[in-house]
Amino acid sequence: MEPPPPAKPSVTVADVARAAGVSKATAARVLGGYGVVSDTVRDKVQAAAKALDYRPNELARSMTTGRSGAIGVVVGDIENPFFSAAVRGITDVARAAGYTVILANSGEDIAAEKDAVRTLVAKRVDGLIVAPSRSREIDHLRDLQRSGRPLALLDRAIPELAVDTVTVDDREAAEAATRLLIEHGHRRLAYVTACDTPEHTYRDLADIHTASVRHRVEGFLGVCDTARIPSPAIRLGAIGREKTRQLAIDLLRSPEPPTAILASDSVIALEIFKVVRELGLSIPDDLSLITFHDADWTSVTSPPVTVIDQPVHQLGTAVAELLVSRLKGYTGPARHRVIPTRLVARASVAMRDPAGTPL
Repeated sequence: MEPPPPAKPSVTVADVARAAGVSKATAARVLGGYGVVSDTVRDKVQAAAKALDYRPNELARSMTTGRSGAIGVVVGDIENPFFSAAVRGITDVARAAGYTVILANSGEDIAAEKDAVRTLVAKRVDGLIVAPSRSREIDHLRDLQRSGRPLALLDRAIPELAVDTVTVDDREAAEAATRLLIEHGHRRLAYVTACDTPEHTYRDLADIHTASVRHRVEGFLGVCDTARIPSPAIRLGAIGREKTRQLAIDLLRSPEPPTAILASDSVIALEIFKVVRELGLSIPDDLSLITFHDADWTSVTSPPVTVIDQPVHQLGTAVAELLVSRLKGYTGPARHRVIPTRLVARASVAMRDPAGTPL
């Protein structure tokens, strides 16, 4: 086997300067995009850089200009179609504005989120977009805010933090879905969500530290209380396929299983859908199902699933637009944009009589 060819040495600013016949400082100004030079000199330097296949040292440039040209993004679960669609919206706006995106996944773990933020700051990103996993552990976000580096929040508001935020109206969306189930005669209702408490147990709203989850539970319980629904179930801990599967099995095999479930996202809903079939049950005859997020699979199953359609790509574009405006010099007060949702009724919700029997 022939030995690999020797590595080609990197082309430096000094090499470009010599080829263009200008000083190193002048070449650095052209290549770094700062300072003032004549059009003639700029053309000569750019032509020399192209001929030599010059590649800028991004770290060196960021140290010189104070800008990296990168935005850091921290999301809860990149495997969740919700976050992947939001990130697509973010990258579309960032690219158009001349920024690259560095993505980190927290796994909804606060320690991992803090590590991700530290890593992105160390990489000198110009600003950050974070979907915070906790609304009560925010010292790392406060530090970011105090540092002057622009920060925007995706999907989850933190009222104590005066930063740009984009969310949907989670409480109203959960209320609309719960009302639909009750109007169809359901009295044994359950809300299933990923967990943000160590014990995976729900005692009261104080247990829930993620703002969007808390607002949805508030909406669900508020409508149940108004309709005098006895003991609506809240199930936390639907993290990952196996835990969600076991939670669904336990729920559906309980002495008084729910006749309807509202799932907090399409990943959870899909596992519930699978378990229903595994147990020999059917949707909607044995269980009615509604989920947040209109994932692709929800419209092609048999039956198709009723969803709360969140304009996720729009969430991503909106939060990126707010951050980019900060990076371009906007210094006004913090802005909170609320994107409306839409309840899309399909065939996964059945009518029940007062005794709970399907009609």
